[in-house]
Amino acid sequence: MHGLGNDFIIIDNRDGRLAPAYLARIAPVLCRRHFGVGADGLAVLSASSEVPFRMQIFNPDGSEAEMCGNAIRCLAKYVWDRGLVKKEIFAFETAAGIKEINLVICDRKVTAVRVDMGYPILESERIPLNGPPRRAVDEKILVENEELLFTAVSMGNPHCVIFVPSLEKAPWKSWGALLERDPLFPNRTNVEFVELITSGRIKVKVWERGAGATLACGTGACASAVAGVLTGRLGNAVEVHLPGGTLMVNWEKGGKVYMEGPAEEVFTGRIEAGNLVEEARQFGSYR
Repeated sequence: MHGLGNDFIIIDNRDGRLAPAYLARIAPVLCRRHFGVGADGLAVLSASSEVPFRMQIFNPDGSEAEMCGNAIRCLAKYVWDRGLVKKEIFAFETAAGIKEINLVICDRKVTAVRVDMGYPILESERIPLNGPPRRAVDEKILVENEELLFTAVSMGNPHCVIFVPSLEKAPWKSWGALLERDPLFPNRTNVEFVELITSGRIKVKVWERGAGATLACGTGACASAVAGVLTGRLGNAVEVHLPGGTLMVNWEKGGKVYMEGPAEEVFTGRIEAGNLVEEARQFGSYR
């Protein structure tokens, strides 16, 4: 499935047969393009003791992400299309907390998914960000001898948002790769490069932690909108134009962030475990 071109392999693991360590091990194998199925991440549907479902996200490097806005929309459509939910409003448990889903339905089909992304985290020690406790809003950072201004936001996962005059002229991929692992970010970070169009529209390119350049990032779109409001560049309702398409993000200071966008199913298939199982057994993670 994909959300604006940000694509995921969906695995239904509600029976709990696949251990998290095993999933982390096979994610790089499955997500490799040309050699595997190919995806920006592995999105796993699990059982939850609190709400109907739990979402786990594994990056192509095997690391686990706390939250993913595009993946949660894909999983929301997945459970509706398969009759696993009957109501348009339900919730997912994530490593970043409980997220409420509101499906936009037309003729019993999901046309869009609206997600309550929760409150943005702005305190540096919770993002996390090294240095003294603060809110990093238009703070200076040096990359490739260029002094840039960034705003740090967590949407359950860390983001470094940088407004640039022109995305076409910015070497955002090389900057993103360096900033992801900058010592300022102890857990690494996602990096968003943002070009302002109007007070209600922005263009964004994303370097995702553990994945690299992607066509879209839901939490990144939210973080970009929040950073724009904090710095006075944007109003409360923002069209976020990503290479894969457009998301709508709403945020009023002190409130929750709401994101709305599409999700699409591309194909279903069956994976023969074979070498994946043998490789995982070497690390004692298969059960």
